Amino acid sequence: MMLRTHRHLSRRVLVGAAGALAALTAVTLTGCGAGGGTSASGDDSITVLVEAGGHGELQPIADQFEKDTGTSVEFVELPYDGLYNRLNSEFGSGSLSFDVAALDAIWLPTFAEALTPLDDMFTDDVKSDLFPSLVSEAQVDGSFVGMPAWTNSEILYYRTDLFEDPTQQVSFKAQYGYDLAPPTTWEQYADIAKFFTQDTNGDGQVDLYGTDVKGAVETEWLATLSQTGETNMVVGDDGTVSLGDADSLKALDFYTSLLPYAPSGAAQLDWAGSQNLFNQGQLAMMRFWAHAYKQIPADSAVSGNVGVTTMIGGPGGVAGVPGAWYLSVPSGTPKQEKALEFVQYAYDHNDLSVDTDLGLASRISVLEKYENEPGYENYKPLVDTLNAEATIPRPANPKWQEIVDSALIPMIQKAVVPGADNQKLLDEAKAQVDDIIGG
Repeated sequence: MMLRTHRHLSRRVLVGAAGALAALTAVTLTGCGAGGGTSASGDDSITVLVEAGGHGELQPIADQFEKDTGTSVEFVELPYDGLYNRLNSEFGSGSLSFDVAALDAIWLPTFAEALTPLDDMFTDDVKSDLFPSLVSEAQVDGSFVGMPAWTNSEILYYRTDLFEDPTQQVSFKAQYGYDLAPPTTWEQYADIAKFFTQDTNGDGQVDLYGTDVKGAVETEWLATLSQTGETNMVVGDDGTVSLGDADSLKALDFYTSLLPYAPSGAAQLDWAGSQNLFNQGQLAMMRFWAHAYKQIPADSAVSGNVGVTTMIGGPGGVAGVPGAWYLSVPSGTPKQEKALEFVQYAYDHNDLSVDTDLGLASRISVLEKYENEPGYENYKPLVDTLNAEATIPRPANPKWQEIVDSALIPMIQKAVVPGADNQKLLDEAKAQVDDIIGG
């Protein structure tokens, strides 16, 4: 299996699970620190390795776990790349400094052989309370190797002050023949993006854009690909590469068709950049991870004027990309029993993550419990998007990160340059992915 160093930290952002927050979070080292060591000493403690941006999701669970069981939880926080490298190094050497690790979904296939199976935890009741894509991701080669701790997906953000402005409503209907409302389809999204690309200051310069186009991240294009109805996200279970087919071309063509209604510099735009544009009032709409609803600064240009709804749909319907993180237990830890107890406890008390900075959870019942409460307006769009039939997980391929870094992102960055030949770019990317898989 392939173990490699990850790059492009600015686009990692917990791969959706913590959005731009992780790119902005200072590295905090607690517990046994980042320099090595052994798991927490004594039978009354365990050590949990976690990405810095996601620690907050687990702290309330850990606090309650200690009260209920007497076992303390020490966290070791690392930035995204540092976490992967730490896992890679310690699994490779067999010298472990942790008892539980929070793993990005795309890492599960890479580290599966070093993880304790959690099959006994995945009862019918548990599986029925998790989104199908999360159950699928948790299973590698027939065994469940991670329990979802929290999940995420892109949903649609829009400016309520713009959409509810009577002047804008009249003007839009006059131009397009239907009422201005949050879009549900590609066609509506393109119409509204074009409409809201405006010179609001009257100085002859566009200062409001309908949307953005992210070239430096792959996930939004992957969601667009799923919205075509494509059932294999780039790589099928049999290793067949779908890039270059009709659906992948539809997705890339639609993705790049939005360029005239987006700020310049798309090739370098990542999650943090997109979030900043929206919060500064430069975008009328944004497709972004659900957690960001709680991250809008009170003093931002859009504060109090942000609506959220389900992700848009294409020919194949609504689709997002699940951004889940999983709790896993290394098979080499001597504290198997307590580590497994903590993982089960985290599932049982998943609702304790709701009132954290990110406010993310993994269980359907938890999200549905709060979806109609003030301040949790992002939950129903998240649930609806993750439950959509076209929403599928990223491939369970140990070379997936190399595919993303070496083929997908370069392809997208070239595609957002005006005049690009999308079919040629897809064909070239397919050849690269074939080489990666076969290499």
